[in-house]
Amino acid sequence: MTKQNIHQITLPTPYAVGDVHVYVVKGETVTLIDAGVNTKEAWDIFCDELKNIDLKPEDIDQVVLTHHHPDHIGFIGKLDHVNRVYGHELTQLWLTRDESYFEHYLNFFNKLYDQWGVPEQYQHIEKTVKQSFKFTTTSELTHVLTEGDKIPGLESFITLETPGHAESHLSFYNPETQALLAGDFLLKHISSNPLLEPPVKPGSERPKPLLHYRDSMRKVLDYQFSNIYPGHGEIFTGHEPLIKERLVKQEKRAHKVLDFIQKGPATPFEICQFLFPKHYQSQFGLTMSETVGQLDYLIDTGQITEVIDHGHSRFIANHAVTNN
Repeated sequence: MTKQNIHQITLPTPYAVGDVHVYVVKGETVTLIDAGVNTKEAWDIFCDELKNIDLKPEDIDQVVLTHHHPDHIGFIGKLDHVNRVYGHELTQLWLTRDESYFEHYLNFFNKLYDQWGVPEQYQHIEKTVKQSFKFTTTSELTHVLTEGDKIPGLESFITLETPGHAESHLSFYNPETQALLAGDFLLKHISSNPLLEPPVKPGSERPKPLLHYRDSMRKVLDYQFSNIYPGHGEIFTGHEPLIKERLVKQEKRAHKVLDFIQKGPATPFEICQFLFPKHYQSQFGLTMSETVGQLDYLIDTGQITEVIDHGHSRFIANHAVTNN
């Protein structure tokens, strides 16, 4: 399969991230990688762009989803003729809008935000979920993908589990052409946000998205990529220096957090205000996820400790623990 068989289609979104890319891989089977957002504008552009490669929506044989975010699964329900839909098992919960999962989802964040000292005016979890549903359609997976899986009709590509930006995130690598269908795992112009998510099962340990993202990036450092096809921004090469730079930047931000905590115990909300004074109000979910990612990293490297008192968390530098 040559790189000329991968066709990028760019679609508008209502989100701050801007346009999103979907990809059509043409061969004996026509595969759509990701499904944009469910708006009339995006759907109309998608249909028009398909015409440019001599296709119409009914020609799509199967859909492969990189992750569950609404700008990547949006109009899949419009492709109701497709009987093969591939993705991570967590994506199924969002496609089907599993009621028990979303009850757990809301309870998880409401409890955690209370524990982390987040004022009520920033607790918009219900609104966030409703917005996600507004720009998606319901559907369901027919096949679950895990590490190393191949997809019939797309056999040249191997599934790579690349969690971090989303726990459901998958990328697809072609060892022959060295192409990577990367979703939001690797973007050239920005580092993907490692977003907070609840554990699938209530009571289980919370995922640590920044730690997972760092592991995913290190995992592909030694791969050879000819072209990286991202969910946003330009197609690019040269992932190795990009990844190394981002790992270092994350560590520098974590050290900035450590310096703040060394001045005195702090809640995640206070740390979020310190890190993102200009953005925490308008982009609270993103900035809180990034903040907690730094805290997870500092705990993992043994530099800070979380102290929970009467259901409220504060983080202290480990030398403070020793001196008490």
